[in-house]
Amino acid sequence: MAAVLSRPSAGESAFPERDAVILELLYGSGLRNSELIGLQLESIDWAHQRLLVRGKGSRERYVPFSDAAAQALKTYVPHRSLRVGHSGLRHSALIVNARGRRLTSRSVGRIVKQLAVRRGLSPDVHPHTLRHAFGTHLLEEGADLRAIQEMLGHQRLSTTQRYTQLSIKHILRVYDESHPRAK
Repeated sequence: MAAVLSRPSAGESAFPERDAVILELLYGSGLRNSELIGLQLESIDWAHQRLLVRGKGSRERYVPFSDAAAQALKTYVPHRSLRVGHSGLRHSALIVNARGRRLTSRSVGRIVKQLAVRRGLSPDVHPHTLRHAFGTHLLEEGADLRAIQEMLGHQRLSTTQRYTQLSIKHILRVYDESHPRAK
């Protein structure tokens, strides 16, 4: 996943600043594709470094974003404003295409796939792959399942349990650290 998250260079994308934000928010905050494209400029709470996200069933939640995402957003927003301004449109959609219009979920999928393929990864990488990696990596690093559920916006804990998969590496580490006969 780290290969996908390296910053897109200017030569490989029509809008690398936007692509960096897409990757940082899908993987770094675990957003659904639909939540990403639904973000507005006013969804960003800079003071608390979090996003107000509208998830399934119009449920709202706050989701933190990383320092890397904050930097990507700060770099991107002026470029976004220029593109929207040149288009003559007046809207506050955060994620826009090169012509200043709101990006579609299908376009986000294409962008993620192109970035993955350019970095030698499987063409099967999708926005949901990054969301899944977010949940799995949090779990592997010891995050509480309830906290992961909240960040992912799952209504039921059972969804989070199915969604996050324990890797064999994590299982072995827990065994080695916890079981009295492991040592």
